[in-house]
Amino acid sequence: MLDQLKDILLYSKGEPLIFTQFYFWGFFAVVLTVYSIIYKNRSTRNAWLFFASLFFYYKTSGLFVTLLLFTITSDFFIGKAVYAANKEIYKKLLISLSVSINLLLLSFFKYAYFFTDNFNKIFGTAYHPINIFAEWTNQFAGTHFTVDNILLPVGISFYTFQTISYSIDVYRGKIKPVKNILDFGFYVSFFPQLVAGPIVRASDFIPQLYQEFKLTKQEFGHALFLILNGLTKKIIIGDFIAVNFIDRVFDNPLSYTGYENLMALYGYSLQVYADFSGYTDIAIGIALLMGFRLPINFNSPYKANNVGNFWKRWHISLSSWLKDYLYIPMGGNRKGTFFTYISLTVIILFIIIMSGWIYLPIVIGGIVLSMYIISYFSPKFKHWINNNINIMVTMLIGGLWHGSSWMFVIWGGLNGLGIVVYKLWRKISPWEGKKGFIVKFWTIFLTFNFITFTRIWFRGDSLESANNILYQISHNFSLELVPEITTAFYKVFLLMIVGYIIHWLPSNFKDMYRGIFIKSPIWAKVIITSVAIFVLYQFHSSDFQAFIYFQF
Repeated sequence: MLDQLKDILLYSKGEPLIFTQFYFWGFFAVVLTVYSIIYKNRSTRNAWLFFASLFFYYKTSGLFVTLLLFTITSDFFIGKAVYAANKEIYKKLLISLSVSINLLLLSFFKYAYFFTDNFNKIFGTAYHPINIFAEWTNQFAGTHFTVDNILLPVGISFYTFQTISYSIDVYRGKIKPVKNILDFGFYVSFFPQLVAGPIVRASDFIPQLYQEFKLTKQEFGHALFLILNGLTKKIIIGDFIAVNFIDRVFDNPLSYTGYENLMALYGYSLQVYADFSGYTDIAIGIALLMGFRLPINFNSPYKANNVGNFWKRWHISLSSWLKDYLYIPMGGNRKGTFFTYISLTVIILFIIIMSGWIYLPIVIGGIVLSMYIISYFSPKFKHWINNNINIMVTMLIGGLWHGSSWMFVIWGGLNGLGIVVYKLWRKISPWEGKKGFIVKFWTIFLTFNFITFTRIWFRGDSLESANNILYQISHNFSLELVPEITTAFYKVFLLMIVGYIIHWLPSNFKDMYRGIFIKSPIWAKVIITSVAIFVLYQFHSSDFQAFIYFQF
């Protein structure tokens, strides 16, 4: 009995609390039961959800919950200080402090190994990163945590961006600072979206902390639909095609034909969408059951007709965050600012350090000098550079947000290049502005294939792996084996076709069947939910399948 209680209450490495586990739904049932008793008292409600969220994060990340508490505490008091400061210079210094603390923590846990490894390559040293937080804890608390291993806290990229937006919004006067640290902690740590988004703006969520609970029958139906829809995306589509095909190919691309590598790429585009959008569907649905409205994070992204439009539909909370807190402050599409060139310099230095190639500074310096000379003699080229440099910087930073490797730099750079090239093309395109079916199909087809192509560097483990995939597709396609391979993996390919068909269904058709479920009587919802749970259980893999964006 005691051992069972420990399993329930204590952190267990390798067993995070995620939506596809029965344990999570037991946890949520307890949270919702207590919530249904205290929901009318807003301060008690917020405090309960804050402590429940801390437990959720502890079960997912162990003692990294202390890092989350530190972030909550520091930004809570900095936000109050920013609002109280009577001079602009003090406000800016405090904002700089908030951003610096958050980015330093993020950089330490996310990029320490890459900086150290590449520094060692360049200078021939043998340094090893030390977990200073574990070292401090051992000194002050007498613990025995390992100091030579730095793990990435789950969700740190998400909640640091949330707290940064809070401090900046207080500085900009969009919101007033939260008076109660428990309320602020609830905003930062709200468990449905804590570890994989969507990234929630303080100006959107904090006003909800002080509103009375409200949930209509239609909203209940919508929440239930989102939860079932998200679980279906994750378990039936994402996990099944990953376990039975995609992971095998990406783990060893040279063991598979070019056709299999190509189909794995198309499969991964579906998997990453089903996995990530499935998570946010569930998160939005769970939050809605408790009366909180989270922003949508996906809008049929593979219906996009250009790369820029894709990023308005994919991971919307991150794209809009980068736009409002990075792209526009840098000057948007008007010109490069001092902030732009500082950011670009930091990125270039980061790339140079990561590469470990001693001649890269010379190559980059030559490119920068050439562009400067051309800009000096060509006002049009200078104007073009000013209009597009912020796009490239934003997309490169977006790539680095996902991870500190050449793979993500290339992936972010390709997406930025795709936006810039489209901006040039639309000026001369004879099809720009036309709305015929063929034009629409062709633009969506090109965009989807370009996005899928860039995923080679997003999913691949290394540059070598990416090169192997490209080599197999271009040199070892094995056309004669296509019928045999298709037959062998017919279940996976059939599910991929069904998944893409559902994605590309007209929006009004999706609205129709969602509306039918929402308006259906309770007994019908119970039957549909029961059948859905039974089917999901049949597809549920015995192997643990974390959500893809947990790693970010």
